[in-house]
Amino acid sequence: EEKYGFDVRVIAVSTGQAIANAKKCDADVLITHHKDSEEQFVKEGYGIFRKEFMFNDYVIIGPKKDPARIKEANSINDALKRIVDSNSVFVSRGDDSGTYKKERDLWLLTDKLPNPKENNWYLSVGQGMGGTLNIAINKDAYTLSDRATWESFSNKAEHRVLVSNKSILLNYYGVIPISKQKCPNAKLGLAKVFIEWLVSNKTKLIINNFRINNKQLFFSLDESN
Repeated sequence: EEKYGFDVRVIAVSTGQAIANAKKCDADVLITHHKDSEEQFVKEGYGIFRKEFMFNDYVIIGPKKDPARIKEANSINDALKRIVDSNSVFVSRGDDSGTYKKERDLWLLTDKLPNPKENNWYLSVGQGMGGTLNIAINKDAYTLSDRATWESFSNKAEHRVLVSNKSILLNYYGVIPISKQKCPNAKLGLAKVFIEWLVSNKTKLIINNFRINNKQLFFSLDESN
């Protein structure tokens, strides 16, 4: 806004809702964090292209006492199987967010997608990340969170990051300009200006210098990626 003099209006919703809004032509630019959904959006002609511009990562949060002993796990599969085998409570967002989509992808790697109607240890709460964390903490349960939300979360109580720093937990953000073929009123010119700004060296510094509790939470990507 400061550099180019036009308004940037942010509608902050889950990845699934953001894609749904964009398909209804209620956006000019889409920023989400689930690659498969984004690529499908472009394939269907709603987006012109997809460009990754930054990443952070997911972490598995759990009680300090760690009843499933997932901190000792040697892989994500091992960690999730330990939760199942110990009948430990796991709280899922259960919405259409990028985080929930990632959680489903991780469970599918174990060949077992939990069903809240059949597995009483698996709670699908239909909440945002903050609400899900609160429920997990209140129920002494495990959950998947993006690291940025967890670091900025104030009600940590006795919960800790128990599984992290796995390549499979990397969380990439993509930006997509909306196609005028699907949405004739899309402001494609301004969208391209915004995207050029988003991947500029100056904005990379803003992304890399953003910190909470003196911890870097997002990492910019090379423009060539």
